[in-house]
Amino acid sequence: MRDFDVQGTTLRLAQDFSSVQQWIGDREVLQQLLACWLVIGDKDLPLSPRVIGQPGIGKTTLVMSAAHERKQSLYMYQCTADTRPEDLIVTPVIAECGTLTYQASPLVTAMVTGGVCLLDEGNRMNEKSWASLAPLLDHRRYVESTIAGIQIVAHSDFRCCVTMNEDASTYEVPDYILSRLQPTLKVEFPNRDH
Repeated sequence: MRDFDVQGTTLRLAQDFSSVQQWIGDREVLQQLLACWLVIGDKDLPLSPRVIGQPGIGKTTLVMSAAHERKQSLYMYQCTADTRPEDLIVTPVIAECGTLTYQASPLVTAMVTGGVCLLDEGNRMNEKSWASLAPLLDHRRYVESTIAGIQIVAHSDFRCCVTMNEDASTYEVPDYILSRLQPTLKVEFPNRDH
């Protein structure tokens, strides 16, 4: 386990996702995702796109392939209906010796190490959890942990992407979050040539 210090608080970092997947399908959507993360000038900020499509179509594989092409570590967080804000940021854990340690989520680990974070199936998450990410997804690029009492600023190489299924078993994502998750990239079924 790796540790990282933020404002005098030590965070235990999450493990990256080491599986490499190859994107088989429309190469244009992969290029669009990579373009969203491109930064040209010092004042440019990367975009945080949302990738939408039917379940099982390859949205997660697309993001995995993009992170691999950028040669960045990938950290994945599986969003669920019971995801809490502290699950997305920092969770307190009692260590073996009875002391309190702070476990950084995959999102925070990607933020501090300059990796890529995939929030998988983001529209399964409730509004309270999304609200905790609002300052990260705009020009401020930080999150706050009320549990650890710290503000965590994203590394300049940090990139984020959200996948969303197009099905009925999801929450409606608030407009102020959708305005930050731009652009929307649609993944379709591959054709016979792919």
